[in-house]
Amino acid sequence: MNALSIVRNKWGITAGLAAAVLVVGAAAVYLSGGDTEPVPTNVSNAAGYVGAESSSSPSSPSAPGQPSATASARAGAGVKPSTPADEPPPVPKSGWIPIDRAAWKAQVDAYNALKIDPVPAGVGNLAEFRADCTYSHRLPDDPIVAPGLPGASHMHSFVGNKAVKASTVASDLTKFTATTCKPVKDHSAYWVPTLYDNATNKPVETTGFRVYYRALSKDSTGQMPMPSGLRMISGDAKKKTPTPRGARGQFYCAFYGPGDLDGIARSKNGNWPICGGDATLHFMLGFPDCWDGKHLDSPNHKDHVAYGSGNGCPRSHPVKIPAITFDIQYGAKGTSAGYYLSSDKEGKSASSMHGDAFVMWDVATMNKRTKNCVFQRRTCDNNGYQK
Repeated sequence: MNALSIVRNKWGITAGLAAAVLVVGAAAVYLSGGDTEPVPTNVSNAAGYVGAESSSSPSSPSAPGQPSATASARAGAGVKPSTPADEPPPVPKSGWIPIDRAAWKAQVDAYNALKIDPVPAGVGNLAEFRADCTYSHRLPDDPIVAPGLPGASHMHSFVGNKAVKASTVASDLTKFTATTCKPVKDHSAYWVPTLYDNATNKPVETTGFRVYYRALSKDSTGQMPMPSGLRMISGDAKKKTPTPRGARGQFYCAFYGPGDLDGIARSKNGNWPICGGDATLHFMLGFPDCWDGKHLDSPNHKDHVAYGSGNGCPRSHPVKIPAITFDIQYGAKGTSAGYYLSSDKEGKSASSMHGDAFVMWDVATMNKRTKNCVFQRRTCDNNGYQK
């Protein structure tokens, strides 16, 4: 299968794209995701479901007593939430975290009322927008899987929000907004297990970290924005299987031009490519595009989201949201000694690669990008329409 056919099969990109995009897009054959994708049932009006669910439905019985994640300011309010000095800071929680229904309804109402901006000439028709991020910091913390427990996780490399640590809660992302991402209106935090050089045991950090928000479905029916404070993971940190040449979910070689995605050689254990020419190590990680409309997190950090199929989402997860994709670049070309991830130091394969997303955008910006780019199916970069 050539690069063009791979791109068409995975992302629906047409033949008119430049070779640079073809090679990066072709790497979607290595796209690693979560669990097996369920067969969905079409939902004809996800937006209508959201409005009704947000305004009138009681809290889920599976989440008794859980505090609401009042992460986002009401749409258009323009006021960042704060904790009064005489109150203790919010305690990080795990499990079923219910959506703040009033905040979500306000966001949906603002989104539905939003008019699409005029499209300049020359804008493509890929339904996506993005944030371009760089490395921020490294900590043995995971505020999603091990909230409030510093040092309880394997080492993670963080991009985006600079203040993230084990005790971070959703409201912190709107109070401490310094970020390594563009646009700066993306206050989210994204992280992956740290990659180490097997010969030196030194970390190999990301040199580029692009976060796509894109449509996976064939049309825009029921397309909604991403709710503030949504937390999810993709991949399996406990998976420990070999990743030989051609394996799904492996690191690959890429550059803006022709090249061998599998590399010109492999590490001694066969699990890591060695890149030729100007190519360096890359990894792509995909997240689901459907949400249950009720919870910002779940006990395994996956059950509140699901993959759609074709044009619809499953009945259990009827809200169509932009699908996140991590496109990660490392400043390394590969060596015969290979590498290992902090999540699998002994196995020294790439199979335990996984990613976490703690989503928090400025609400108005998220709404506008979703309406202009994903709903309207137009190509956008981190500034808006991409010409």
